[in-house]
Amino acid sequence: MKQFKYIITLFILLFTSITFAQVKFEAKVSKKRLGINERLRIDFEMNEDGDNFNPPSFQNFTVIGGPNQAVSHSWVNGKKSFNKTYSYFLAPKKKGKFTINQATIEINGEIYKSTPVTVEITSAVDKPRNPNDPDVVVADNIHLVAEVSKTNPYLNEAITVVYKLYVSPNTGVSNWREIDSPRYNDFWSQSIDLKGLKILNGTYKGEDYRYVVLRKTVLYPQKTGKLEIEPLSLDITVEVPTNRRNIFGERLMTQAHKTISAGSRTINVKALPENGKPANFTGAVGDFSFKVTTSKNKLNASESLQANVTVSGNGNLKLFELPKLSVPSSLEVYEPENTDNINTGLSGMQGKRSESYTIVPQFKGKYPIPSISFSYFDLKTESYKTIASNEMVVDVLEGPTNNTTSNDNLNTNGSGKQKVILNNDQFAFIKTKPNLLAMEKNNFFKTYGFWSALLAPLLAIPLAIVFRNKREERMADVVGNKIRKADRLAKKYLGEAKRALGQKEAFYVALEKALHNYLKAKLQIETSEFSKDKISDILKEKQVSQNIITEFISILMHCELARYTPITQVEMQQDYEKSSRTISEIDKQIR
Repeated sequence: MKQFKYIITLFILLFTSITFAQVKFEAKVSKKRLGINERLRIDFEMNEDGDNFNPPSFQNFTVIGGPNQAVSHSWVNGKKSFNKTYSYFLAPKKKGKFTINQATIEINGEIYKSTPVTVEITSAVDKPRNPNDPDVVVADNIHLVAEVSKTNPYLNEAITVVYKLYVSPNTGVSNWREIDSPRYNDFWSQSIDLKGLKILNGTYKGEDYRYVVLRKTVLYPQKTGKLEIEPLSLDITVEVPTNRRNIFGERLMTQAHKTISAGSRTINVKALPENGKPANFTGAVGDFSFKVTTSKNKLNASESLQANVTVSGNGNLKLFELPKLSVPSSLEVYEPENTDNINTGLSGMQGKRSESYTIVPQFKGKYPIPSISFSYFDLKTESYKTIASNEMVVDVLEGPTNNTTSNDNLNTNGSGKQKVILNNDQFAFIKTKPNLLAMEKNNFFKTYGFWSALLAPLLAIPLAIVFRNKREERMADVVGNKIRKADRLAKKYLGEAKRALGQKEAFYVALEKALHNYLKAKLQIETSEFSKDKISDILKEKQVSQNIITEFISILMHCELARYTPITQVEMQQDYEKSSRTISEIDKQIR
């Protein structure tokens, strides 16, 4: 009986030791039921250090923060414990029940997967206003405004919409992205290019603010009545001060994510007046000039001239038709060529439109080009205006005589077309006797290209054998492969850090990973063994100078502190260059 108790006790101790030695990798969420206007935190925790962490796709959610990495070591009753966490902050896209799929990580050469987590997204919930809540601070200090130049324009009158983001002096916006872009239904629209974003000082509701212009758009309403301009919505990342301070006495900042919208705007579009509208009005609205010109007034039969119909000025130049040119039937007219030289700014379209007609007379005589007119609605006087061109005469000096009637050359209605007399040399431009040359014959089977293509596969066989042997030797080098893998990871994370410049959290996480993987490659130690004293001792043994060691340790410390202090993009660039320079110096000095 006594022996049986000993066996049971030994079995319990063995089972307990095996249980404590097991690797744990699990996903935990801040809550499993939340409103669509709330934020969800998900942590992926492990009790052993690992690499190559691969998060799930987070379908039906928007990642607004993360990954944030935290590592902790502790000793309790002489036993060492380790914990590493990757954290993400998510914003739900819609209501319903959704499953967050598995994440994976490699620990001691094995792949571990987390358990899927299901959360329920409900309707928006009411939140009490807490003056210390960052979301409340954001709502009171950040505003997205759509400024419309005119809310009661005429049909086809230009208006501008300028979107401005106002931020109070004590609040900082580190990043934003569009989540809902406006669609300008029932408007002709064109965006104005912005050459960089400039921070300006201004006022909002009587208080001092800083603001930046995000977008400028010119609109021409195409319908009358009440038209709606859809809102622009942004997801912004804001840094607000807290009551906590770091070891240097500086106030710590916290990040808050908020969705803000400029709101929809209603435009009441007035119809153009029917009283006094000309019969030839085609929708031109603005301030224009009009002219008809010809390249020459005197020429011979079968020669050509150009007649240009041009409208220039400020208005909806792309949204109306030019008047058509009318000429006598004895003049052959080709389809016009359109030429536009139009610039669009905040005041609307400016420039000119023209149509160029090619005219070829067939008979000798004088042919009048009658006057044509152009009508537009003048916004300054709110009335219609009509501009008529002068009548012009085309004098054909030489050519066959039209004997059909004595008045055919003055016929402008096109009811009696004359017989066209063709010249004998009408097709003289077509080449009927081509100069063809015999192609030189070439025997491909006696060329270098043929023998190279034939022998190249035979010569490639020994090269393939050598390549395979070298590859097998490289695969057998376990230590070398491990070092090369860590070195590749260091280069990879340095590249990720460079791409993340301007995003403080992501930049310093990637930079710290790059430094750790570099140490794994050069010093051949694991991440769990890292300490600043051990790193200094090993680098000294490798004959690295003290100032380089001090600089490397200071970079590691700065990576830890930078996540909790305000950092500019210039400082991030300096940290990146400093890290690259320090790694290069260690490579040169290490023995």
